Amino acid sequence: MTPGQRILVLGGTRSGKSAYAESLVDSASPVRYVATGRRDPSDADWQARIDSHVARRPAEWTTVEASSDLPAVIGGSDDSTIVDDLGTWLTHTIDDLNAWDSPRGTVASRVDAVVHAVAAHSGHLVLVSPEVGMSVVPETRSGRLFQDEIGAMNSSLAAVCDTVVLVVAGLPLTLKSDPPSPHT
Repeated sequence: MTPGQRILVLGGTRSGKSAYAESLVDSASPVRYVATGRRDPSDADWQARIDSHVARRPAEWTTVEASSDLPAVIGGSDDSTIVDDLGTWLTHTIDDLNAWDSPRGTVASRVDAVVHAVAAHSGHLVLVSPEVGMSVVPETRSGRLFQDEIGAMNSSLAAVCDTVVLVVAGLPLTLKSDPPSPHT
């Protein structure tokens, strides 16, 4: 990974995007893993998903749980940083603002703050985000709202990132620039 490089890794559910993103950092250097998921003891399936991500990370990585003030966390260090994932952060942001029935753009100022933090980050930064625009238009208003907001956020992030990669079936497809070789 080139110093100061910002990489956006997009993909669908279970596409391999998180594992690919994790392969893009040099584990010999300090790595900060920013986890955006909130634990919910009443949801065993969600807990298992979080636990599988935790188990895959090297023990020497520092984990920061950040489901709300993501711009401050991104700006808080220039260590190699992985943010996984922006869709979960966006969901929590919409929840926190009680904005599921609000007009589109209600979360724009928070999304803009994340985009500005990413643009200003001078260390290695790998962002993981779902690509949900390749499916049918959701039947529910909340589904359409999420799809529209994550699509707009991904577009804004792609504009400020050096490299954008789409992971499909575990295979990375470069959309912008050249992805660095995965570290083993």
